[in-house]
Amino acid sequence: MSTLEVNTIDSVSGTSTLTVGSSNSSAISLAKNVSLASGVEQSNFLNPAFCARMSGAQSITSGTYTKVDYDTEFFDTDSAYDHSTNQRFTVPSGKDGKYFFYAQALADAASAANLENCQMTFYKNGSVFKKNAWNFNSNDIFYAGMQISSVMDLSAGDYIEVYLRISDASGNPVIDGSDSTLSEFLGYRIGT
Repeated sequence: MSTLEVNTIDSVSGTSTLTVGSSNSSAISLAKNVSLASGVEQSNFLNPAFCARMSGAQSITSGTYTKVDYDTEFFDTDSAYDHSTNQRFTVPSGKDGKYFFYAQALADAASAANLENCQMTFYKNGSVFKKNAWNFNSNDIFYAGMQISSVMDLSAGDYIEVYLRISDASGNPVIDGSDSTLSEFLGYRIGT
């Protein structure tokens, strides 16, 4: 391997394309602190990325953490979100880095103002990573729109899931995903 040290590489006069590499190069590596010129786009930033939602309401047991069934994908750039079996995002090989995640769901008492409290939680590799909790302190309500977001440092094989716990005085809570605007789970890599 050789090293080429120059101050400027430019395209030939009259052309707007500069090609680096040839048909036998599979990747070009840039050193840290190298920036692209204004207007130049790097196509693989923010990948992998996914976004999924629930296709309907999910009945759950009151007072029990239950994995939210985000079973319908809007998009999944690297096929890293399992919407059919595990409802989880798994970091693909070679995609270690820092990730941003966001989830929302509607905690619903389903029949009356019986919602006592609820918690939405990100699980990382099967353990609680971050939690958002609401407690209505004996002033029960009908439903609550829960949201949670976080930045996580992940390695290949790490997986992220969303759980929701609803305490309902009537004992019949649901996670309402009956409308596409009520639920969403998304994530994307923001850097290494």
